Amino acid sequence: MSAARKRIGDLLLESGVITEEQLKLALEKQRNTKMRLGDTLITMEFITQQQFIEALEFQLGIPHVQLYRYKIDPKIVALISQKLADQHCVIPLRIEGNKLVLAMADPLDYFAIDEIRIATGLRIEPVIASKNELVNAINRYYGLQDTIEQITQNLQLRDLDEDTAIKDEDSPVVKTVNGIITQAVQLGASDIHLDPQDSGFRVRYRVDGVIRTERTLPPGMHAIMAARIKIMANMNVAERRLPQDGRVELEVDRRKIDIRVATLPTIHGEKVVIRILDLGHSLADIKKLAFSERNERVFRSCIESAHGVVLITGPTGSGKSTTLYSALAHLNRDDVNIITVEDPVEFQLEGVNQVQVNVNSGLTFARGLRSILRQDPNIIMLGEIRDSETAEIAVRAAMTGHLVLSTLHTNSAVSSISRLIDMGVEPFLISSSVNCIIAQRLLRRICTECSSSYEPNDEEVTILKSNGFGAERLHRGTGCANCGRTGYKGRIAVHEVLNLDSKLRSLVMAKASDHEYDAHAMKQGMIPIMHDAINKAISGFTTLSEVFRVLGQGDDQH
Repeated sequence: MSAARKRIGDLLLESGVITEEQLKLALEKQRNTKMRLGDTLITMEFITQQQFIEALEFQLGIPHVQLYRYKIDPKIVALISQKLADQHCVIPLRIEGNKLVLAMADPLDYFAIDEIRIATGLRIEPVIASKNELVNAINRYYGLQDTIEQITQNLQLRDLDEDTAIKDEDSPVVKTVNGIITQAVQLGASDIHLDPQDSGFRVRYRVDGVIRTERTLPPGMHAIMAARIKIMANMNVAERRLPQDGRVELEVDRRKIDIRVATLPTIHGEKVVIRILDLGHSLADIKKLAFSERNERVFRSCIESAHGVVLITGPTGSGKSTTLYSALAHLNRDDVNIITVEDPVEFQLEGVNQVQVNVNSGLTFARGLRSILRQDPNIIMLGEIRDSETAEIAVRAAMTGHLVLSTLHTNSAVSSISRLIDMGVEPFLISSSVNCIIAQRLLRRICTECSSSYEPNDEEVTILKSNGFGAERLHRGTGCANCGRTGYKGRIAVHEVLNLDSKLRSLVMAKASDHEYDAHAMKQGMIPIMHDAINKAISGFTTLSEVFRVLGQGDDQH
């Protein structure tokens, strides 16, 4: 190893998998995020995890191992503390004489090698493993079992001081809660669910839009863990009969994380949901939002207008906020005054005046919006239009020379018009103010490292034909370390962009039906969201099964 004491960036340059410019950009970002260089390059999509591993394997001659094939002796695992394993993303595999074979994400991390050599008294022989597999292995072999057993035993013996258990950073309860949050962040979960049941309580994670049970814990643990989470989020620990909301900022794996906590009383205890927001998450450029060429052109044209309303619709978790923030980042210049009213503020934008809704103190969307109009804004962003008062103020603001961006909860772009009318907004106000409406959903993206093509079966051919498509080959993920054997990694947006032209504005004034709006929009060139999704499946970004899992096959999807 001494002969190969090179930096990872130099090795990747020699391999030809990155350029000097990409390395420079990654090093600049690394200084701000404190992430490992390899993780930074992968996050910036300059290389894939598989390319990173193959380059190191070739350049260093260090073998690559697939951890899911290994059954590691717990005595070997115990040679390294969980703290060291988490800190350096490593796990010991076996001992050969006086040598410890150590699986590492970064085999050039000499500080980690030296620290583990001193801790174990053994010579270290590194092997390369993917970061995802290492994280899963660390969670599997170290996990939370010891602290869970401690809590269970203390509860059975009634030897648990609740006040100490939920406040002392070294207590098993605190360690267990921290471990659950850390694991969720490492897996890329957007939400954690703690669901109390009669026989136990489930810890579930939502990853790439799909919720799954991670573990089931003894029922007696739920109340004490819920109390700890309330303490973290500055909530009332004694109040168990009413729903509560709270928040806290944490640092997990050198990343700033904002967690939003919501509790709900159920017959078996309080259900706790934790929403995870990565404050260090970089905003996507509009080009990376996966718009089709036509949809991107219309979207850019509408957000670059001097005034009017641009609405983004879809259910919770459909990526509306990401699209809004990307639009704001695109519009953010020195010569414009941008003010937002949000609940919550999910990303902090330099140069943008962001207001957090606080219902308890009387700062609602409507009240915040009225105040914004006295602050000489050019562009206003409302996190959501929830009521008729906010909707009417928003459209009137657009008519007085402001560009207003917001979200609405509807199933399709055309149904947003009827929704605004149902909320009490006059058709002439909608007709005069709304520029465009974007309906959006998120589909799981096929893992790039295990994607393979195949010939569609008869059912898939029929589905494609019924929607006016044909394809000789489709794609799917076979499952690998990078995607946790699911075949999917990350998500991609699909859209339906409705542009309000003069004819459509006339139909709105006449209070036409959704069917009439839709018929005209299709003639105008609108691509239905289902067609956009199928196009992306044919192009190899997602699968047909994922398209129909998310969009269904109802009439509302055209």
